[in-house]
Amino acid sequence: MVTSVTLYLGGLGLLAAERLGELALSRRNARRAFAQGGYEVAAGHFGAMATLHTLFLVACAVEVVWCRRACPGAIGAVACAAALAAQALRQWAIATLGDRWNVRIIVVPGAPPVTAGPYRLVRHPNYLAVVVELAAVPLAHGAWLTAVAFSLANALMLRVRIPAEEAALGGVWAATFAPLPRFLPRAASGARRSADG
Repeated sequence: MVTSVTLYLGGLGLLAAERLGELALSRRNARRAFAQGGYEVAAGHFGAMATLHTLFLVACAVEVVWCRRACPGAIGAVACAAALAAQALRQWAIATLGDRWNVRIIVVPGAPPVTAGPYRLVRHPNYLAVVVELAAVPLAHGAWLTAVAFSLANALMLRVRIPAEEAALGGVWAATFAPLPRFLPRAASGARRSADG
């Protein structure tokens, strides 16, 4: 008999496989960026970020199994829908950036800012997806301790990561994205970008 815990653990396995695929894509894109004269910035915190995301998946499984978290009904369904929406946003961001997407901060001098797809609405759609994911994936099966702990840890990580990335992307990027919020789109942002473009 397939239980909700079995389904949840299977979902975590799929998420882990997706992350491994993203790491492979990131390595390929990094090689291409370096071949074009790209360079990495603020590499020091990447190990901590990778550890955070690995421990997150482990913590989701451990809390659900060890603490015997029950599937929380409607709240779980909403959290599951939010997690799927986060994955869709993440994949949209990755597809939009194409060869420029990377889990590391790699700058290719002279490359113009990408302003298509979700980047018409917010500066950091991938980070928005991660924020939603770190809350929604655990809550899909009642792992509220993991949701709280890793959301807080991620907030601290983004306080380092985002300023480093924005500084590395430079003045042209800053001027291009100055009208846009970092995470939550404003209703008029898309219309303004359409008029400008």
